[in-house]
Amino acid sequence: MRAHRWNQPLAALAFSAVALAACGAQAQAETLTVFAAGTLGKTFTELARSFEKDHPGVTVQPQFGGSVKMVKQVTQLHMPADVVAVADYSVIPKYMYAEQGQAATADWSIGFLRNAITFVYTPKSKDASKIDASNWYKVLSEPGVQIGRSNPDTDPSGYQTLQMLDLASGYYHDPQLAQKVLANAPKTNIRDTETDLISALQLGQIDYLAIYRSDALQHHLRYIPLPPQINLSDPKFAASYAKAVAHTANGSLPGKPIVYALTIPKGAPHPKLAAEFIAYLLGPKGQALIEKNGFAPVHPAYAQHADKMPEALRKLTVPWPGQ
Repeated sequence: MRAHRWNQPLAALAFSAVALAACGAQAQAETLTVFAAGTLGKTFTELARSFEKDHPGVTVQPQFGGSVKMVKQVTQLHMPADVVAVADYSVIPKYMYAEQGQAATADWSIGFLRNAITFVYTPKSKDASKIDASNWYKVLSEPGVQIGRSNPDTDPSGYQTLQMLDLASGYYHDPQLAQKVLANAPKTNIRDTETDLISALQLGQIDYLAIYRSDALQHHLRYIPLPPQINLSDPKFAASYAKAVAHTANGSLPGKPIVYALTIPKGAPHPKLAAEFIAYLLGPKGQALIEKNGFAPVHPAYAQHADKMPEALRKLTVPWPGQ
């Protein structure tokens, strides 16, 4: 009987300990929502799985699409997001910083990698055997060639393609170059993000696809090595890039070096965890994934309005050059 009396409280204590442990596990379980540019799909999916392994109880749910569309899901549709990453650093200040009396949905950003615009193709592509870096614009202008591209109104690679073609017109001394190439890239060959057209390219439904060099490397596609004077990859050509303009539904957009950027929106459900995710991206494992997937890391990363970002991220960045 004595043993029985003492077992009851012990059993109760054991049950309470198990219950508390279960509650603790539930408290630690968090879901991090990331909205990101379509070209970050492979990199951020791999990063999410690696982050989850190193952070038990955390689930990362990335969603991918055109950068402007991803941002507007936060600014216009008021969808909750912990991290927003875009393929053009100017998208964040343009749509998320306070403007014309509109409340800000973010007030800082970090530039974390670079890329380049190119055209990819396969052995099935028309004139694939003769295209090279010297004649690409002539081949792409030939009758019957089908070119795919992303929507310049919703996706940076869409308007960056227009800027690149504008630069190419001057570089190759052919004022009609952009017009002739775009004649083979009709609206029927446009998608929200260029990665949506990779299967069409591989099936031979289109011949060439305007896309980032990182995608060419990730998908093992042939690509045209465009010169840095036109492919928007090199910051030292920033002044000449700015002379190219893409006319879109969102206004006329001058060219600039391709730098991807990210931020934590105001009102993010898990801001502390979001900062940990960004620090992980800027750390050794994240940097290795960036390079593996064909991007050029910006290291140390560029900070815009560092005084407003989480303190833990400030030491991982330097001031944005020229800003």
